[in-house]
Amino acid sequence: MAIGKFDGIHIGHRRLLEEILSRRDSLKTCVFTFDPPPAVLFGCPDTRTLTTREEKRLLFGRMGVDILIEFPMNHETAATAPEAFARDILAEQMQARFLVAGTDLSFGAKGAGNAALLRRLGPELGFEVKTIDKIRVEGEEVSSTLVREKVEAGKMEAVKRLLGMPYLIAGEVVRGKQIGRTLGFPTVNVLPGEDKLLPPNGVYFSQVRYGEKLYRAISNVGYKPTVADTKVMGVESYLYDFAGDLYGKHVEIYLHAFRRPERRFENVEALREQLREDIAVGAAYCP
Repeated sequence: MAIGKFDGIHIGHRRLLEEILSRRDSLKTCVFTFDPPPAVLFGCPDTRTLTTREEKRLLFGRMGVDILIEFPMNHETAATAPEAFARDILAEQMQARFLVAGTDLSFGAKGAGNAALLRRLGPELGFEVKTIDKIRVEGEEVSSTLVREKVEAGKMEAVKRLLGMPYLIAGEVVRGKQIGRTLGFPTVNVLPGEDKLLPPNGVYFSQVRYGEKLYRAISNVGYKPTVADTKVMGVESYLYDFAGDLYGKHVEIYLHAFRRPERRFENVEALREQLREDIAVGAAYCP
């Protein structure tokens, strides 16, 4: 079992997952996380997440994790004594035999539980505990907080290094005003939930996955100021080498690099010319 918040599923988290997946021949693999994230329960001002519940389920399943526990966080469960949490939840209910966590793990009432407590209780409760030190990239300690800073700054190539993959935005394709189609550039539109942290509004080099196939793409994150009447935050992507109807289908958008900020154009023709330029530049971009 790997235990933690797993927001972003960055390369530090992946190190934890490697530990449990390496033992899957003899044990079931399990990720134990919390839903909603503790930040939501305790009223943090910004509760947007790097990885939504849907995206976590998608990624953990693809990695080969057998069991995902989304432990319900409320004021009652958050008040559980750390010793009781280890005994009643991890040992008795989950039958944990091997636990892996980061050195900054906290759980139970007032966050008093930690990896040291689990190591002390392990022999009595029947499980082994391994802690994983923080990973550093270019002198910085990898954490969800660091990834958030890079996303908010639009530094998507740095985000990709920290996550071990491009930044993911998953969702269902919705029907827009089909302005892109009238401009000669049909697009797919996804409306991320309000709990999803998005990078600055603008155009990004990207890829879009539908089913088992990955398409090169260019994506706009924002409000489409030239043609939109209402301010609805969305992600609109033009897919290279794709023809078809994806309305109602589930897609995954991967943002690789920032191209330019979103801006309002004088007219639709000026927007069309900019889109032609963006798409031409995107055609030469190699993810």
